Amino acid sequence: MNIVELILDEENEITGIDAVSIVENGAIESDFISLSKQEVKLAKVDDEKRILMGAALIPNKPIFRKQGEEMFYVYFSKETVRRASELFFMNGNQNNATLEHQMSINDLTVVESWIVEGEQDKSRLYGLDVPVGTWMISMKVENDEVWNDYVKSGKVKGFSIEGYFADKAKIKKDDLKAEMEAIEEQEAEYMLSNIKALIKKDNRTKTGKKIVLETFKDYPDAVSNNAKRGIELNEKVNNKCATQVGKIRAQQLANKENISVQTLKRMYSYLSRAAEYYDENDKEACGTISYLLWGGKAGLRWSESKLKELGEINLSSMMVNDDFAIIDDRLAYSTQEKAEEMAANIGCEGFHIHEFENKEWYMPCKKHVLKNK
Repeated sequence: MNIVELILDEENEITGIDAVSIVENGAIESDFISLSKQEVKLAKVDDEKRILMGAALIPNKPIFRKQGEEMFYVYFSKETVRRASELFFMNGNQNNATLEHQMSINDLTVVESWIVEGEQDKSRLYGLDVPVGTWMISMKVENDEVWNDYVKSGKVKGFSIEGYFADKAKIKKDDLKAEMEAIEEQEAEYMLSNIKALIKKDNRTKTGKKIVLETFKDYPDAVSNNAKRGIELNEKVNNKCATQVGKIRAQQLANKENISVQTLKRMYSYLSRAAEYYDENDKEACGTISYLLWGGKAGLRWSESKLKELGEINLSSMMVNDDFAIIDDRLAYSTQEKAEEMAANIGCEGFHIHEFENKEWYMPCKKHVLKNK
C-alpha cells in the first residue's frame, strides 16, 4: 500500500482545517480529511468550566484510509501540523465544531492551542502522552445537550479534524525531477556494485569460467510499448528526463532484450516506488516519462507476477522509502524510536525487528500480535 504525505496547498483558496469534530468513531469522507482514528483521548480538564483537552493532529503517524477499492496510508509532517494549526485561527475557524462529522453544533469553541515541544509539556499533567510536534487544543463546551448527552456519557472520546489537504506528490512538481533522479542514481549504484561483485567473484575463483546469469524476455508487448512511448516522449523534451540507467533500461525493454533476475527485482522495486509520480495526463512530466521508460504499469504487473512465480518476493511486503516499509501487511519503521512511539499510540509496549531488503526494520510491540487491553 502507498503512503501519501498530505500537505497544505496555500495557493488554493480552500485549504487547511475547517472545523474540529468531537467523535467516537468518525467516518472518513472522500472529499475532506476527517481522521478520527488518530485521536488519543480527551481529558476533561474542568467539569465545571466544561473544557476538554486533546490531540487535534499528530505528526508522522500513518493513518489508514480507504477510498472505493483503493487502500493507502496518509500522514502529516511536523511542519504541516504546525502550519495547519496557525491557519485554523488565522481563518477564524475556532468556533466551527461538529458532532461525529455529521452535524454542526453551536457553543463549542477552541480556546487554547499549542504545539508539543518537549517532555515537560502541560498535556503530560493530564495523562496525554503524545509525540513532540502534536497539535493540542482545549475546547470550551457551553452546549448543555452536548455536554450532558455526549461528553459526560462518554459517547465521544476524541477530537477529529475536518479539512482540505493536498497530496504532496501531485503538487510539488518542482521537486519531482530531483526525486526521480535520486531514485535512478540508486539504480546506477546498484548496477555498478553488482558488476564489481561479479568481477571480484570471478577473480577469486580463478577458474576463467564464464558467469551465466538467468535471464528472461517473456514480458508482454505492453511493457515494450510503454518503454518505446517513454523514449518518444523523452525525445520531445530533449531527453532531459531520466539518468543514463533509465534510458538504457528503456532500450532493453523496447528491443525485447533479456533481463536478469536482479534487474527484474530492481524493475519491480523502482516501479513500486515511482508509481506515485506517474500522471498519464502530463506527457512532459519526468515522473511520467521515467515510469514509462521502465515499462510502466504493465512492467510493474509483469515483474510482480514473475518474481512471485520465482518465489523471489513476498507480495505482502515492500520497502516504501528509507523511513517506511510494509512487512506482512504491517508498517515497519527505520528507527527503534519511531516503532516505540507507534507502539504507545496503538496500545502496546516495546518493539521487534525484521530483516527485509538487507536492512533492519523496527515494528511496534514486542510481538507481532497486539496485547489485549
